[in-house]
Amino acid sequence: MKKPFINRRTLMVTGLATAAGIGIAGYVTRDQFDGRALSPVAALERMNRGDITLIDIRRPEEWAATGIADGAVALDMRRADFVAALTQILEGDIDRPIAIICARGVRSDRMSARLSAAGFTTVIDIPEGMMGSSAGPGWLKRGLPVQAKPIEAN
Repeated sequence: MKKPFINRRTLMVTGLATAAGIGIAGYVTRDQFDGRALSPVAALERMNRGDITLIDIRRPEEWAATGIADGAVALDMRRADFVAALTQILEGDIDRPIAIICARGVRSDRMSARLSAAGFTTVIDIPEGMMGSSAGPGWLKRGLPVQAKPIEAN
């Protein structure tokens, strides 16, 4: 039986794609969070009805470059007190539905899993992100409203 040819470059590209969370077929790999997901359009509708709190977990320079979803709260995921700050935003109600958005769905997948493990009961991932991914075009390309100056959590 002839073995398939796999060279170092193939292994490296495969490894980088997997590490980036995009998978070989170009799909967003939801490798951490197995909970609910919403499209940006559905997230906007639910946020406008007051059904969810949308949290943009990107970095401040990303918010500055693109703005954030209108009505979202900016909370940098790198903060050491991220969970405590989010709990404060939710006024201590960790059962309140929250939706997590990042640039392309990789970080939101990981943070959604982390928050579920921390006891937040209704976490929703936005896998398209702001910039789009293989899950869909994202918040910006869909032409959904953004605010130029984010409301950053204290």
